[in-house]
Amino acid sequence: MMSQEAPFASLDELVARIGPGAMVAIPPEYCGVAMAATRALVRRGAEQLHLVGCPSSGLQADILIGAGCVATVEAAAITFGEFGPAPRFTRAVRDGSIAIKDSTCPAIHAGLQATEKGVPFMPLRGIIGSDLVTHRPEWKVIDNPLANNGDDPIVVLPAIAPDIALFHAALADRHGNVWVGRRRELISMAHAARETLVTVEAEYDGDLLADERMAAGTLPGLYVSAIAIEPRGAWPLAFAEHYDLDNDHMAEYVRLAASDDGFARYTASHIHSAAAA
Repeated sequence: MMSQEAPFASLDELVARIGPGAMVAIPPEYCGVAMAATRALVRRGAEQLHLVGCPSSGLQADILIGAGCVATVEAAAITFGEFGPAPRFTRAVRDGSIAIKDSTCPAIHAGLQATEKGVPFMPLRGIIGSDLVTHRPEWKVIDNPLANNGDDPIVVLPAIAPDIALFHAALADRHGNVWVGRRRELISMAHAARETLVTVEAEYDGDLLADERMAAGTLPGLYVSAIAIEPRGAWPLAFAEHYDLDNDHMAEYVRLAASDDGFARYTASHIHSAAAA
């Protein structure tokens, strides 16, 4: 059990730790996306962020891109699934206003795992033969040094070391421990990042690491820099066993974000208004 008190903060205090140019690791939409924190970042005027989708993103990245907060996106995909292409991301790719570092799910995870292990790179096979290797010059194809015949190419991928891991979880206790359940990718993000910022649905009354039912799915407070209690902090996205995807809101966003004026109306109503804050 950790002796220090949990690093609880307000939502604005939490996002104030994300400075200009920060590399921010964000989870896929099924994993606990910190949407309340995303809206707070837009209100704060975040800028020049390097987003790393771990391994993908959707609404969170699209809003930050549309608001002018992003310089670089590194991900396997930015997608809205059944709602179609991500409108502001698509626009930014077409007009060249953001840099794209195209990747794959295994490559993103391998880069994070390298940082977890404290090594400069991680080997991976599956992307050999794809054009990704051509467009990512920092990915090096080498001969497997352990192969007997010397004819065994393998790709080495540089470690990904985010400044910030940002996500939403169900519970945090007064010791700073955060329960993420079965979402182990969130733990990899936290291990790799310099700081981990978490919004949670509620505070847990007790010690998550001392509870046999909860300990296996708990990120120790050692890795957590700040926590904000933010009920429904993933809305309008779904958060498993808490609330479903707000389909009507998503459809409204896709419709409005198709144009600059529409996106401005969306942010005025759902981000910058007093009710949104």
